[in-house]
Amino acid sequence: MKRLKLYLDTSVISHLDAPDKPDWMADTRKLWEAIQSDKFEVFISPVDVMEIDACPEPKRALLVEWLQQIEYTLLQQTDEVLDLAEQYQKAGVLPIKSTRDRLHIAYACVNNCDMIVSWNFEHLVNYKTIAGVKAANALAGYKEMPIYSPTMIIKGDVHDDT
Repeated sequence: MKRLKLYLDTSVISHLDAPDKPDWMADTRKLWEAIQSDKFEVFISPVDVMEIDACPEPKRALLVEWLQQIEYTLLQQTDEVLDLAEQYQKAGVLPIKSTRDRLHIAYACVNNCDMIVSWNFEHLVNYKTIAGVKAANALAGYKEMPIYSPTMIIKGDVHDDT
């Protein structure tokens, strides 16, 4: 059976240590267990690395420690990623100030991930962004890119039918 290719935005990694949101932290840790059991193929980008590096200690060290517990592929920045992120901005998918969020989506799309996993309901996990990405991707020749929360993944709302 094919493993689903998950692109994790930084909010997922950050919620491995989020005592202020215990339900989200619990669901993120359940997803992490599934990742550790090799159920998914995981991808992150330089944006994730930069955002984790910007975390204050001791959280930064905890997040790095969590990442060391899984296998993942660190994607490389390319002109194609930058161009697609710019196309999202021009299409009004996300505002100019949301450069990092546009990059997260572009990394996942250019690298043919099956979905983006995020806790960012304001900018990523919402109808407007998902519909905008769908339209922009169709125009640019990329496949649709579902964006789900960790809860949706662990509750079985997403199935791999292959």
